Amino acid sequence: MKKLLTCGLVFSAIFGLSTAKAQNQQKSYLELLKDEPKWVDSVFNRLSKRQKIAQMFFVRAHTNMPKAFQDSIGKVIKKERVGGLIFFQGGPGRQAILTNQYQKKTRVPLLIASDGEWGLGMRLDSTISYPYQMALGAIQDKQLIYKMGLEVAKDYKRIGMHMNLAPDVDVNNNAKNPVINYRSFGENKYNVAEKGAAYLKGMQDGGLMVSIKHFPGHGDTDVDSHYDLPQLKFTAERLDSLELYPFKELIKQGASGVMIAHMNIPALDPTPNLPSTLSKPIVTGLLKEKLGFKGIIISDAMEMKGVVKYFKDGEADVMGVIAGNDILELSENSKRAIKMVRKAVREDRISMERIDESVKKILTAKYWAGLNKNVFVDENNVYEGVNRPESYTLLKQLADASMTLVRNNGYLERLTPNKRTVIINVGTPNETTFQKELTSFYKNAVVYNVDKNANAAAITTVVNNILPEDQVIVGIFDTRTRPGNNIPLNQDVKAFIAAMAKKDVGFALFANPYNLANIPGIENAKALLVAYQKEDYMQKSAASVFKIQLIPTGKLPVTANSYFKSGDGL
Repeated sequence: MKKLLTCGLVFSAIFGLSTAKAQNQQKSYLELLKDEPKWVDSVFNRLSKRQKIAQMFFVRAHTNMPKAFQDSIGKVIKKERVGGLIFFQGGPGRQAILTNQYQKKTRVPLLIASDGEWGLGMRLDSTISYPYQMALGAIQDKQLIYKMGLEVAKDYKRIGMHMNLAPDVDVNNNAKNPVINYRSFGENKYNVAEKGAAYLKGMQDGGLMVSIKHFPGHGDTDVDSHYDLPQLKFTAERLDSLELYPFKELIKQGASGVMIAHMNIPALDPTPNLPSTLSKPIVTGLLKEKLGFKGIIISDAMEMKGVVKYFKDGEADVMGVIAGNDILELSENSKRAIKMVRKAVREDRISMERIDESVKKILTAKYWAGLNKNVFVDENNVYEGVNRPESYTLLKQLADASMTLVRNNGYLERLTPNKRTVIINVGTPNETTFQKELTSFYKNAVVYNVDKNANAAAITTVVNNILPEDQVIVGIFDTRTRPGNNIPLNQDVKAFIAAMAKKDVGFALFANPYNLANIPGIENAKALLVAYQKEDYMQKSAASVFKIQLIPTGKLPVTANSYFKSGDGL
């Protein structure tokens, strides 16, 4: 640790830091931009034109990759002097160590970010994954989401990160959306804005930069911009009234950052095949000038097919700068990009004033994050630092608050602890936490598992063991890593669910609520609880409802079909 402290003093010496110039944490990032801190000017004035351009590029980092890859990123940091890193998969302890190693290689501290829509667990093992935003959209107490933002900020800062590329404030009004879907707070623009603001404020109050995404709205697409260029064919009026609504609201409420999506939007820029990321009318004309956004603008990943399909060989990077992005993340080749932007400056395609504006925003973000004072991370007890008891308490509260009861004809009130209870898992051959929780309460319980591919004979065996006087609880599980649409249940299993729904049976759905439209007959259920995800904490909350220990208060954040609509919840 002595070596790390010494390095920290070196940074102080280089930039002439002092306690008197320490960051005032009471000020927001946007307020700080107006102040023009002396540290920012002192660093800015030391940078060459090429070094200023390099500050705009953020490269990929991992801690689950071979040492050769990690070392190659270190060389990029040292030689190219990029402005920051975007961390992906790995672990918290490993990331803290690698972050320190990387910070030692640079003269200007690195701003470090990652995608954490549901916290560190979105990218890192051994960390907490909070509920997906779809489940958060069901919660009626936005204070819980604010608290989640505070906890996520603590986690990020503990491992040396300064910016969360979240929340996702896309209005998901297309059930077939392959890339947003459960990452959205839902289809109601007011709900999305309210929940997004709560999460944003929690993180920013906790000292973390944010980046609301994916501007101007990726919710009504059926194309994944990782693989192709989506096109939004809506009118400017429709976009303004719906897709842009959460962005406008959160900008008013002080969002520090906005991420631009890769989408072709003819109503906003008629240039054929032009992604919004590369559109000056969208990034500068709409976001900066019309909406008055003063904060930091970050592109979606510049390696995605949605941007490089039509703009190859580094031209996308140049156009991204011209458009008005401050940070270009994950260029296909940052060395080439920096060189090409420098060439564009010499050719008067880009002014140095345009570059300088972005660099000062980036340096101010580093100052606001405290990088003028402390660059390094404490490498001791990192796991404990990001797995705090209070975080798990909040996780349970969030899960409890998301439980959404969309059917109940008195079924829950008829459940009694001493009656023989049949507890059936559908979708998995393995015993689940939901079953274990219920069997600990219903002592006279019988459990069965119906796999997602169970045949008619296996299903008949289960049905034949259910007695007329039994009370029956069925959990339907999507066992996939992510809760997408089209839950993989074969026709025999779906027929079994439909038949059981006609009887006095209670159901819990541990899946994306859009799947309610993919399970015919489920609308006839006497009791139906939407629990959104398969994770154990969701199963425990759902079990509490069926043990009559928790009153569900959630509301559906999306419409599945005519039987299950946004806002439903008893």
